[in-house]
Amino acid sequence: MNGQIDMNNNNGQQPVSGCAIASLVLGIVALLTSCCFYYISIPLAVIGIILGIVGIKSQKRGKGMGIAGLVCSLVSIAPAVFIIVTGSAILGSDALSSLQ
Repeated sequence: MNGQIDMNNNNGQQPVSGCAIASLVLGIVALLTSCCFYYISIPLAVIGIILGIVGIKSQKRGKGMGIAGLVCSLVSIAPAVFIIVTGSAILGSDALSSLQ
């Protein structure tokens, strides 16, 4: 090949789904931020869930990354919801006690 590198050679493999990669990245970031920054975690998780489903349904490689992103996104919602519910219960009880 005269010393030239063929950048288009992918050995006959299908390209990896970009949605699956994005879902995995968003799921991991949502998981890392779910305990402290729930207002960032929940939108990231919702987008990660959507992209994970699209990545799984696509005919490209990367279904495993799509599934992992979907699982990470779903798991990251649980601590965020727990913190919101607990915080609102604590704030609600403080508001009720101050009225008496």
